Parts: sequence; C-alpha cells; structure tokens
Amino acid sequence: MTQKTLPLVTDARSTGQEAAPSAATLEKTFAFISLGCPKNLVDSERMLGKLAQAGYTLTPEAEGADIVVVNTCGFIEPARQESLSVIREMLDLKQRGKVGSVVVAGCLAERQGETLLQQVPDVDHIVGVFGREEIVDVVERSLQKRLREEQRSLFRPAPVKALEDTARLRVTPRHYAYLKISEGCDRLCTFCAIPSMRGKHVSKPIEEILREARELIADGVRELILVAQDTTYYGLDLYGRLRLAELLRELDQLDGVDWIRILYAYPANFTEELLDVLAGAKRILPYLDMPLQHINDTMLKRMLRKVNRAETESLLSRLRQAIPNLALRTTFIVGFPGETEAEFAELCDFVQQARFERLGVFPYSLEPGTPAERLPDHLPEEVKLARRDRLMELQQPIAFAQAQRQVGKEIDLIVDAPDPEVPGHVLARSFADAPDIDCLVRLKGRELKPGQLVRARVTGADGYDLMARAIRVR
Repeated sequence: MTQKTLPLVTDARSTGQEAAPSAATLEKTFAFISLGCPKNLVDSERMLGKLAQAGYTLTPEAEGADIVVVNTCGFIEPARQESLSVIREMLDLKQRGKVGSVVVAGCLAERQGETLLQQVPDVDHIVGVFGREEIVDVVERSLQKRLREEQRSLFRPAPVKALEDTARLRVTPRHYAYLKISEGCDRLCTFCAIPSMRGKHVSKPIEEILREARELIADGVRELILVAQDTTYYGLDLYGRLRLAELLRELDQLDGVDWIRILYAYPANFTEELLDVLAGAKRILPYLDMPLQHINDTMLKRMLRKVNRAETESLLSRLRQAIPNLALRTTFIVGFPGETEAEFAELCDFVQQARFERLGVFPYSLEPGTPAERLPDHLPEEVKLARRDRLMELQQPIAFAQAQRQVGKEIDLIVDAPDPEVPGHVLARSFADAPDIDCLVRLKGRELKPGQLVRARVTGADGYDLMARAIRVR
C-alpha cells in the first residue's frame, strides 16, 4: 500500500528494439508523470517505450511539452487526491498555453471511468489500465484536437493473457528494475478495489519472464525486483498449479544478476518446494515482503483474508526456520470496521512478539464499491489515526534495536546514488531494504558509483538507518 510519486521522467533508458520515428510524430515532445506502486511504474515504462519508439521526444519538464501523460493511482483516497492534484496542475499549465494536451492514464481512469471527465473536463483524453498498448494512438488523437466528446476515452477489457512488459523505457536507476510476473488478483479482500481496476489474476509464461529478465540484465540491471498483486499465486491460472518455486529456480540460474527480491507475497501457498528454493538460492535475497493486514481472527474473517492467526504464526515459524537470516517486511491495517480495542491490543501484542524487521501501518481507507463499505461499525478517523501512531510507536524501538545490532558487522550493500546531504558518502541498501520503502545506509568510500556491490562494515545506526564504511568493491 505504499505510494510513490515520480517526478517528470528525466533519466530514462530503453530496452529492446526501437522503431523508427513516424512522420506524424516527428519532433513532437512529451513529458510523463508516474504515480503509485512499482506495478504501475512498469506500465509507465512500457508506455514510455511505446512513445519513444513512435518518435516522440521525452522532455525533462512539463512546460513546453506538446503533451503530458499522467499515469495515475486509484488505490486509496489519498492516492486519488494526489492524482487529481497533479492532473489539475497540468491542466493549469495547459490553460496558460505552456502545455499542448493532457492525457490521463492508469488506475484512477480505470476506476472512475467516464465520470473522471466530469471532475477534470479539460483533460484531452483518458485511457484505462488495459489501454496502455494504444497510448501512441491516444496521444496522436489528443494532439489533433478534433475529438468528439465520445472519443475522449479508451477502455479495454482485462486481458485473458498477461501483457508483455518488454521494450520499456526505464526510469529506475540502471542497476535495478521491477519485473512483473502477473497481473490482476483473484483475492476478494473486502477492503480492496484492485480486482475492479486490474481484473482477474493472469500469469506471464515462465519463458516470457525469463526473456524480459535477460533483456533487463543486458541493460545493466543487477537487482531484479519481482512484483505482482499476489506473487505466491503465480502460475495457478496458467498452468493449473502453483509455479513460483519453479520460476524462482530458473531466475536464480541467470548469469549477470546479483540480487533477486520478492515483493507482495500473500500469506498463503507457501509450499515446501518454495521454502526450499528460498532457503537454497544463490541470488534470491533472504527478504520477503508479505502484507498480513491483521492478526485477530475476527478481523481477518471480516477482511476475507482466508488465513487465520494459527496459520500465520505457523508460516512465520517455517520461514524463520528455513531462512535463519530472513528480513520480513509486512503491513497492517488498523481501524478496520468493527475493530475493537481488544482486537487492536491483540495486534499490538503480536507485533511486539513477532519483531518484524520492516513494518508499515495504514489506517483503514473506506473504498467506494468494496464490500467493506457496507460493513457496520465504521470507526472515526481520529481513532484510526491514533491506532496507527500507537502501533508504529511500538515497532519503532524494535526497528531501532535491530539497526543497532548491525553495528560492527560486515554486510554487502548496493550503491543507489550520491548522498545529497553528506559529502564523501553515497546512499546504499542492504539485502533487507527494498528501494523507496525501506531503510537506507549512508556509505563512506572513495569513488563509489551507483550499481556497485560493496562489502562494508557498519559503523553506526541512526534510528532506522545505518552508517557504514566501504571495505572493497565486489
């Protein structure tokens, strides 16, 4: 449930074969804004690639661009408001003659459909999640300015086969990339609107994922980050059985990649084969992002999570036993309709006992059209926010103590960027830290560059984050 806002894309690299510019788009410029999660970012990179192949030139700023594309997030209310704010900012530039056209894509468009045009009527075109492959046609029609009202939107049904994500114009740093292994979700969690925006779960074939992984590695990627709405469900729709273990085994054998990280693992479908692969892999990091959402059985049932506390605790024990140095990231929702003080207290006790390495807490967001909207006993906003703060206060000393225990140890780090605050340092991450959502390491060393793997000694801890000194570049 983390939200990430990218600036207008300025550092993009293409992967795959590029087509020659068409006469219709020669010298046309575009700016691009991507909002939301890594899965949405992959969609953005695919659209960027399509536009670049069609001959459009990417500009670092919106002002002066022939067209601006905003790929929106529609997951929760704060994300929707952020998307609308960015759209209105671009429309203001358009009204002042500093932008030619504005196209809105992605989850907010998919979720609100034609009603979005009522909120932002000056938008030239909206395109849903599954219209992304036609972004060039949408942009060209928008630039023509001859659209009738009924031509200002494009929505396509969710595909029965996963869309390809090759030939992307990447906006992540060169050394890491997100690798989407499936689209959509078959879970029916009562708080979540993702199935209505992203459709049913569809897995990419293993050979297609491997082809995309090789393409990314050839482009300089050293860390592949697997994403989906539900990574552990991978393969069931396509092959009739779970095949995440087999996919990971194949990825683990690829030459050229150093780290493989797994995000969005649902707390089900952890087979013994999967545990064995995770425990014995060479390149798959001992890191697992697994949103649990709650631990009380009544809350889990109301959320329709289809797991209970006993099953969750058994899974955590099996994971810890199989992978002794595992870094577990999870998220919880507090203030869900009907959550009592006793049920919240049970969650607090569990967090103190489980001692997660990484943890996020979100107050329940009422999502129109979801089953949870119809549940009784919705809680006041101030109660939800207070519970979020209380749970994070409980987690903070756990996280601080875990950081402190790293002091004096030698660890491997991957360099992300120069440190803008401390001269002679770079910002880096350990195996326990996914980009943008986890902690960072301030690493001291000479001539260190993004993408390098560095052996370092941890010299201190500053709250959640670490300080380290480089020993050698791997």
